[in-house]
Amino acid sequence: MTDPEWTSRGKTVAQLIRELQSFADQGLEVRISVDAGATSFPVSLVGKVEGKYAVLKNCQQEPSVLRHDKA
Repeated sequence: MTDPEWTSRGKTVAQLIRELQSFADQGLEVRISVDAGATSFPVSLVGKVEGKYAVLKNCQQEPSVLRHDKA
């Protein structure tokens, strides 16, 4: 099975900002997940890599993972 195209398309900074601005509660903590939302990590920094990518970074020595999966 092939992943849908939207899963690897990525977003521009402008698209991400627009999407985040649509949240009613602008005080929500921003976290990142690499497993479709089962777990997440806090975003420590936003940086530019290779002049091409805006990267959300977790800079903790031991990341404080939250588990969101319903077991």
